[in-house]
Amino acid sequence: PGDNLYTCSVLAMDPKTGKIKWHYQFSPNNPFDYDSVAEMVLADMNVEGKPTKVLMDANRNGFFYVLDRTNGKLLAANPYVKVNWATGIDMKTGRPIETDVSKDAREGKKVVVFPSLLGGKNWEPMSFNPQTGLAYANTLAFGGHYKTEPVTFKQGEWYLGMDLTDLWEWGDGPRGHLRAIDPMTGKAKWEAPSDIPRFSGVLSTAGGVVFSGALTGEFEAFDADTGKKLWQFQTGSGIEGQPVTWQQDGVQYVAVTSGYGGVYSIFSGDERLATVPAGGSLWVFAVKQ
Repeated sequence: PGDNLYTCSVLAMDPKTGKIKWHYQFSPNNPFDYDSVAEMVLADMNVEGKPTKVLMDANRNGFFYVLDRTNGKLLAANPYVKVNWATGIDMKTGRPIETDVSKDAREGKKVVVFPSLLGGKNWEPMSFNPQTGLAYANTLAFGGHYKTEPVTFKQGEWYLGMDLTDLWEWGDGPRGHLRAIDPMTGKAKWEAPSDIPRFSGVLSTAGGVVFSGALTGEFEAFDADTGKKLWQFQTGSGIEGQPVTWQQDGVQYVAVTSGYGGVYSIFSGDERLATVPAGGSLWVFAVKQ
């Protein structure tokens, strides 16, 4: 009952005393399992013509948030994927403006909610590029069937309090996108659609390249400004991890792990992924100058 203070929240804490300086709650009460497990990106950007120290979060609840990280003031909150549990965020109170979907769910009725419990984006990190002013993220484009129900513990069975046999609402379009998102509006400058859900982290470089992976094994490079695919390589297993880059002896390298498994192999619900090898490899590439 109630908001469940600090649930689905970001907390700014004084490292010397441990006291909370400010907090912001993304999803009060958290009826749809939108716990905020993803990264908070810190950056300096112009907001209404003023240099501002911001915190950005592409939240699981489907809204892209920008806060002043010095005081917790909400600067922007807009949907970056399809959202039907709320019409928006009240900029005065910071609270979501909930729809009947949320009301019906709390009353125990079965609803279809967008995004699903996996979120508009899950824990895999996005990447903000200060040169383009865009945040690059793998986003999910499907909803979920949701209904709470009484449950008793049975050894060896799921203990979630919900029916998993009819979980996803796929729709007819893409199941995921790599998106270049304007943090202040939530709108995509460009997007690369995928008929398979996308769960890897994203890397953007000063050279104007965006790297990302697919559950079907492709490691891909895109133009940061246009979204044009520049290159891809088949790693042999699904990519769920985070690409990284570094320079050594004058050469830039990019690395990514490849190995499909974990909760996504159980929850994906896509029969096409049943044949993806489990894998477990680290791939390292040199970037051409």
